[in-house]
Amino acid sequence: MGGEQKLTGPDLSEGVALDDLADGKLLTGHAGGEAVLLARRGDDVFAVGATCTHYSGPLGEGLLVDDTVRCPWHHACFDLRTGAPLRAPALNPIACYDVTIEDGRVRVGARKPEAKAPASPPKAPARVVIVGAGAAGHAAAETLRREGYRGELVMIGADSAPPVDRPNLSKDYLAGNAPEDWLPLRPTEFFAEHNITLLLGARVTSIDTGRKQVVLDDGRTESYDKLLLATGAEPVKLDLPGGTLPHVHYLRTLADCRAIIAAAASARRAVVIGSSFIGLEVAASLRARKIEVDIVSPDDVPLGKVMGPELGAFIRRVHEEHGVKFHLGTRPKSIDAQSVTLENGERLSADLVVIGVGVRPAVSLAEKAGLKTDRGVLVNEYLETSSPGVFAAGDIARWPDPHSGERIRVEHWVVAERQGQTAARNLLGRREKFDAVPFFWSAHYDVGINYVGHASKWDRLEIEGSFDDHNAAVCYIAGGRPVALATIYRDQQSLQFERTLETG
Repeated sequence: MGGEQKLTGPDLSEGVALDDLADGKLLTGHAGGEAVLLARRGDDVFAVGATCTHYSGPLGEGLLVDDTVRCPWHHACFDLRTGAPLRAPALNPIACYDVTIEDGRVRVGARKPEAKAPASPPKAPARVVIVGAGAAGHAAAETLRREGYRGELVMIGADSAPPVDRPNLSKDYLAGNAPEDWLPLRPTEFFAEHNITLLLGARVTSIDTGRKQVVLDDGRTESYDKLLLATGAEPVKLDLPGGTLPHVHYLRTLADCRAIIAAAASARRAVVIGSSFIGLEVAASLRARKIEVDIVSPDDVPLGKVMGPELGAFIRRVHEEHGVKFHLGTRPKSIDAQSVTLENGERLSADLVVIGVGVRPAVSLAEKAGLKTDRGVLVNEYLETSSPGVFAAGDIARWPDPHSGERIRVEHWVVAERQGQTAARNLLGRREKFDAVPFFWSAHYDVGINYVGHASKWDRLEIEGSFDDHNAAVCYIAGGRPVALATIYRDQQSLQFERTLETG
């Protein structure tokens, strides 16, 4: 996804002076017609692909941390020695190249063969079942195979579509800027090639932790030795007159997005209920389709409770500059075929309504199975639930976050994928703590916002730069220390802050 990176910098096959590559520095060049990144760590020099395998971000503008490099756009992390994608959102490795140092010059040679999967881990479970085929479930399945797991692997998804790039459902795809073939995380044949049994349109109705079985809605049972719950979240539904009319939509699945796109083809005016990230991104996408958009929300400032009043006010201005009209401090009272009536008596014309007022973790399955829950499924630092051998990841997991000192639950794509990766290794007995700093991004027209850390509340905000210049940072201070950072086009600062949280 994303455009191909143009070849820039020196021809590394001809070589560069070693003295020009300082310790801890990155240099982007090319070799053999491919963009290549040189990275130096002490006496070691690495040559790897210069383009992130997620959305083609330029790794040369990223951050070097030990023997890894991090993408500036969405903080994917790659191993410089093997090219392996250590942390999502990238799931494909980057290429590695031979390097020679001779007569004070560094030269890049041939591309190395892709590393083979390691041997199957000792004492690996014979059969793993993953309930959920979203970000966490899919990342877990891929990681299991990449880690050498050769046992039976079953992934069960309630949706009829295979795993897709969910962030794009409210962004480029909904806006009409991306084809649908961007969306699948993997082609259909990938799962068969990797011996992953993918059961789609199948809903698990119960879990018997004693017998180690899950029961499907058609009566089938799937046994497991280890189980991962990644059931995600469900949209909060509004109970109001007209809320189930055909032109009223929620956005969670590919089918939901297709339905909105079909409705948008003939719509002239839309009302978006909710000023959440989903609601605002849907509004931006509908404006890209030349549809008039009104946003209705009880909040005084869009995203003010999450990102602060100043940044929230800026986001509102961005949308207003693109023609969106806000109706804040009020709620919808009813919906009919042509309009939405608000509690304040205002009536908004609408032939399309999209409701985005948040989601709830899908924990009913875990609750019925007797797992401990509290506004999510409670897990330990290894993402294991109160039932041994049963793990949880993604939107349902509430884990002890070492950076904030709180037990938190985060509803964001990158966190879900990274938890899936960690859970997979722990299904194999690794005992790896989940310590990734939460990260997400949001896009509003030409404004991208990156957010690192977690601030459920804060004592004060420190603002640098200019929102109007699209060059700003908002630091959230709680208990006298920075706990989160939101940035607009300050990728290095975002990466550096993530590293600061990691190192305490």
